[in-house]
Amino acid sequence: MGAQQVAERFTELYGARPEGVWAAPGRVNLIGEHTDYNDGFVMPFALPHQAVAAVSRRDDGLLRLHSADMEGGVAELRLDALAPGTDTAWTAYPAGVVWALREAGHELTGADVHLSSTVPAGAGLSSSAALEVVTALALSDLHGLGLPRRRLARLCQRAENVYVGAPTGIMDQTASACCEQGNALFLDTRDLSQRQIPFDLAAEGLRLLVVDTQVKHAHSGGEYGRRRAGCEKGAALLGVDALRDIPYDGLDAALARLGDEEEVRRLVRHVVTENHRVERTIALLRSGDTRAIGPVLTEGHVSLRDDFRVSCPELDLVVDTALAHGALGARMTGGGFGGSAVVLTGSAEVPSLTKALEEAFTAAEFTSPRVFEAVPSAGARRLL
Repeated sequence: MGAQQVAERFTELYGARPEGVWAAPGRVNLIGEHTDYNDGFVMPFALPHQAVAAVSRRDDGLLRLHSADMEGGVAELRLDALAPGTDTAWTAYPAGVVWALREAGHELTGADVHLSSTVPAGAGLSSSAALEVVTALALSDLHGLGLPRRRLARLCQRAENVYVGAPTGIMDQTASACCEQGNALFLDTRDLSQRQIPFDLAAEGLRLLVVDTQVKHAHSGGEYGRRRAGCEKGAALLGVDALRDIPYDGLDAALARLGDEEEVRRLVRHVVTENHRVERTIALLRSGDTRAIGPVLTEGHVSLRDDFRVSCPELDLVVDTALAHGALGARMTGGGFGGSAVVLTGSAEVPSLTKALEEAFTAAEFTSPRVFEAVPSAGARRLL
């Protein structure tokens, strides 16, 4: 999928060349799951898979949207009619961005948009954030808004939280907007401070595989929201602004204070230990001991499976099979209830490990997984 192809399709749809073509990637989260809405630490990196948008401005108050990946023709929406909860189709993601920009005081008069994406939908790889960020960056550039990337990510998060109705944190949009090639992004979701952490596995004879289980999930589903509400309850019971404020060495005392609130105890334990795992991973990468992050990834999966309870049989099968066939570590990534897992392994083991995963899924009568290498890639940018 090239920028020229997307531009040509735009021309076929709208009868004129686009003013520009932009791209925003999906992301995979190396470590730090369900910590972002708890003011905690995350460590994603951008994938080579991306959403590409050809866009031109309009001056008649119309927003026209088309996707190469969805059935149907061009959708027409009036800017003045955009409101949260009015759209349950894929168009809610770009339309929500237009709504959020207008709510923030930016004068938009309409747009023609054609989108095409290679980010797998429902795989926990932020396909929705890629759509949001590419739309926001295009409109910011075309209207000379000059939005800083952190502000752009915040507006996209607001679009997803309020307009779409999915209670996601800030990680996905920030990763899509801010990641750099060859690096993982350490993000403090409280103050949005960032550090690019060099992450070149190939130089050390290692690979990080993404295993898409083909089990679809939806962030707007009730289970995700219930986990978030449980975390907020835990913070309130412990008298802190967010679970980020519970130090790792104070975890046992905090859990004891929660008494018989067993479900809340599990959620608190995961968030506090997961923040600590992010810090451990950064320390290991900086020390050059990259192989040692494998067990940390696996610890994260156990916590997500047993404490946060967001795994599923397919994700557990990926982790168990990978570890049984020599992987250094593995864990689910993304919101859970389906989606993808990541597997850290030696380069030489990739073919045999991929075969073992496919055979395990066949034996379990699961849909065959999609396996590909995750290569730290560039964040959102203008292509044409």
